[in-house]
Amino acid sequence: MILPRRQLACFALASLLLAANAPGAGPAADSFLNNGVTAHRGNSGEHPENTMPAFQSGIEVGADWIELDVFRTKDGKLVVIHDRTTERVGDRNLTVADSPYEQLLTVDVAADFRRRHGKSLEALPKHTIPLLEDVLRLAMTQDKTRVSIQPKTDCVADAIGLVKQLGAERWVGFNDGNLQFMAEVKRLAPGIPVFWDRGDSDVDEDVRIAVRHGFESLVLHHSAVAKEKIERIHGAGMDAGAWTVNDEATMARMLDLGIDRIYTDYPRRLLALKRKRRE
Repeated sequence: MILPRRQLACFALASLLLAANAPGAGPAADSFLNNGVTAHRGNSGEHPENTMPAFQSGIEVGADWIELDVFRTKDGKLVVIHDRTTERVGDRNLTVADSPYEQLLTVDVAADFRRRHGKSLEALPKHTIPLLEDVLRLAMTQDKTRVSIQPKTDCVADAIGLVKQLGAERWVGFNDGNLQFMAEVKRLAPGIPVFWDRGDSDVDEDVRIAVRHGFESLVLHHSAVAKEKIERIHGAGMDAGAWTVNDEATMARMLDLGIDRIYTDYPRRLLALKRKRRE
């Protein structure tokens, strides 16, 4: 049967609407920001690192990615914390892998930030360790900022399983220096971007490995960044990033050298610098 042109147009529109509202459908790739600002452990210069307020603030200030770290608890929960213990950030010292999540919730992970910034408990109440699922669900309420997951233990398969269960593939990427972990990301979910962290290593070898695995970006420690390295990375079709940069002078130097992405505890500062440079 040949449909009239108007019916064909209506059918096409209906199909697009159904696809957009299908289960697991998310924002189009071009709806996300692309400003090269990764909020390191969230907006961790203004809020306790790796906490829900830090991630919410990272989204609100306009970073295109928020970055976080993941460990697995004794009872198998994927939780967001950088260290294997709570000692540095918290008011109690628990080993994450040896503690059930309910016990970890007793730790105030704002304690160190409160001390360093001279804040009272009233001004900065207790913060708890979030689940990775909590952060992903937060990200999925909007379509501007994505989440870069750094596995601090062998949990890539579990993390990707959670991402797929939530239908969050469009919102996530992975970053780390562990080649085995990053290769596993590409094996299990080839469409998820990988930012491979490197230090002062052989950039030619790094590029060969990254291209072979299909990684999207190489992220260098800022002390190892050089123009010729950036050109080599760009020449292989990848983006070049730098971690972790918090002062404006170094941010400006990275941008002058041609770095595409900067990881920073102060995303508001970096975004303001980028706006000033465009004026």
